[in-house]
Amino acid sequence: MTAPAPTRRSGRWIERWDPEDEGFWEATGQKVANRNLWFSVLSEHIGFSVWTLWSVLVLFMGPEYGLTPADKFLLTSMVTLVGAVVRVPYTFTVAVFGGRNWTIISAGLLLVPTIAAFVVMEPGTSFSTFLGVGLLAGIGGGNFASSMTNINAFFPLRKKGWALGLNAGGGNIGVPVIQLVALAIIGASGGPRVLLGIYIPLIVVAASLAALFMDNLATVKNDTGAAKDAARDGHTWIMSFLYVGTFGSFIGYSFAFGQVLTNQFGRTPLQAAYLTFIGPLLGSLIRPIGGRLADRYGGARITLWNYVGMATATAVLVVASMQKSLPLFVSVFVVLFVLSGLGNGSTYKMIPGIFQAKAVAKGLEGEEAAAYGRRLSGASMGLIGAVGALGGVGINLAFRQSFLSYGSGTGAFVAFLAFYGVCFAVTWAVYLRRPAGQVQAKTAASEAKSQLSYAEV
Repeated sequence: MTAPAPTRRSGRWIERWDPEDEGFWEATGQKVANRNLWFSVLSEHIGFSVWTLWSVLVLFMGPEYGLTPADKFLLTSMVTLVGAVVRVPYTFTVAVFGGRNWTIISAGLLLVPTIAAFVVMEPGTSFSTFLGVGLLAGIGGGNFASSMTNINAFFPLRKKGWALGLNAGGGNIGVPVIQLVALAIIGASGGPRVLLGIYIPLIVVAASLAALFMDNLATVKNDTGAAKDAARDGHTWIMSFLYVGTFGSFIGYSFAFGQVLTNQFGRTPLQAAYLTFIGPLLGSLIRPIGGRLADRYGGARITLWNYVGMATATAVLVVASMQKSLPLFVSVFVVLFVLSGLGNGSTYKMIPGIFQAKAVAKGLEGEEAAAYGRRLSGASMGLIGAVGALGGVGINLAFRQSFLSYGSGTGAFVAFLAFYGVCFAVTWAVYLRRPAGQVQAKTAASEAKSQLSYAEV
């Protein structure tokens, strides 16, 4: 028997949506979900580019702009901060406006920081003006939260790791893409306004395509009780901490990599631009693989060993920094980017699985358990994404202080190494360590009820 198509009302609203029904999913749901996924990726991609815009613009800003390295690290830190904070309200906008409608609005809002930067980008502009305009670019970071909340609702639990990884990875690619565009412009002796002039029409295209091809889900509703429940749940904050280590690293290094190369290794803006895009590009491309590996082997296991790799890479970076070895430094930094992207995928896969396991522990089954998991995982994603992005603020501030105190980034890398060690310990202690006497749980359900073991999350 063919599953019925999703019922709609005017304005591209879908009234009925049940992706956990395999008949519905195969007949109509998968096609609709994938279409929304791809256009969501495009809008989020542009959002990431605008959010990280100033990490590129500072490379154009030579001595004639009158900014010190500390000024530039402070500027990029504050842009990162705004992007982290706005993720919280952006999480709830999908239910208020609809996923399609908010994608149109949020994409259109990106015109504000882009046009403002186009107006002020010239020598003689005060640092406070650059800072104020830079803060506007932070709204691009919010697109991630609304996009992930929206796409989370379209896909069944068994597909979420891959779908969320693709959505986030496609958005993350906005970071290396804008760096590549900047490389081409710098190489052609163009100025920063050329870069901004390219992105203004792209924003209009993204908003227009969302209007033409995306849908709103009427089944997605804001649940203030879910938000409160998620905020009270310890796993929301544990996962936020772990996401600081993965995504916070990715976005923080994306903002800081070029500045470290110019300030510590004496690279010119053009030389730095030739290198800065490689790490974010590979880290973005591998994020869906992190989700797929987590679907197969368990997010907690992948995340745990990923932190081992990140700590090892960071230890090598300390050595490369002390020895001032540029080839070793760049090679290992790229590896660290790749690992951060892999961890982004595995940690985000853990979120819906954790709350699904809690539903089983409460004795819920079937659609009731799935609905409980969707309710809390959707509410928690905005908080986790926001706190995780704050890691990027910490990384840029750590680099700023390290350069002020030691003239290099070595001190910051030592701090990051210690942090990844703590992340490893937390992942093992909370999601993989099995209490004595409970190792031989007879079934997955009884194990979840008795100990909430999340090894398969």
